[in-house]
Amino acid sequence: MTHHPGDLLLSRYARGDDDIAADELWAVESHLETCAPCRGRLSPEPIAQAVWADLEPMLDRTPQMPRAKRRLTGWVSPAAGPWLAMLLLVTAAAVALDQLAGAGNVSVVLLIAPVLPVLGVAASWSRALDPAYELIAATPRAGLPLVFRRTAAVLAVVVPGLAVAGLLTGVDLTRWLLPCLAFTVGTLALGTLVGITRAAVALTAAWAVAIVAPTIAFSRMSAVLNENTTPVWAAILAVGLLVIARRRMAFTRLEATR
Repeated sequence: MTHHPGDLLLSRYARGDDDIAADELWAVESHLETCAPCRGRLSPEPIAQAVWADLEPMLDRTPQMPRAKRRLTGWVSPAAGPWLAMLLLVTAAAVALDQLAGAGNVSVVLLIAPVLPVLGVAASWSRALDPAYELIAATPRAGLPLVFRRTAAVLAVVVPGLAVAGLLTGVDLTRWLLPCLAFTVGTLALGTLVGITRAAVALTAAWAVAIVAPTIAFSRMSAVLNENTTPVWAAILAVGLLVIARRRMAFTRLEATR
């Protein structure tokens, strides 16, 4: 195209009209690659008004989400409500079991504390539970910031619930808080390699087999949840954060959220 395209053709090109002939479309795109003035003509007021005139009627008919709800969906998965409620119910059930068992050697609250937020994080990224999974996971903002926001939303519900459960059952905060945080961060760190949901399932299964099952079988709390292991859990938490920082770009790939 040796001459500059007219306003009508540029307007049709800007709107993405399908009826532009292939040779015209190719000529316009080739011309725009080398002509800065014509590229600037794509944004002037007349063309913008023409595009807006087509879009405005559709926007008026589109239901708008309330602002508060839009902000909330930036932190919590649309399908997370029932699962967060379920986590609180599990916590309440653990308190009831501890109360029924009395002051024994095994605390159900202490056993579930490390893996409880992990289940919420897994639910936040589950393909089967979130109808907008692929849409959200593939957006540019679906990297580490979104992962941290959703994880923080889960912890904001789970940690206060466990704190109340600890007060009711006499479980010291220092015995469950660090394992809870370390397990959650460890899930995200492993998630950079195999995906968050897969990491959550693998770590939860490992905890159930290696810790929960022997504790219940022998009616004796595992040594990994003693007060003396606090430095170990702190080290795991620090290593997990380091791995996440080093591999933060992995969360921008769709596979990392599976």
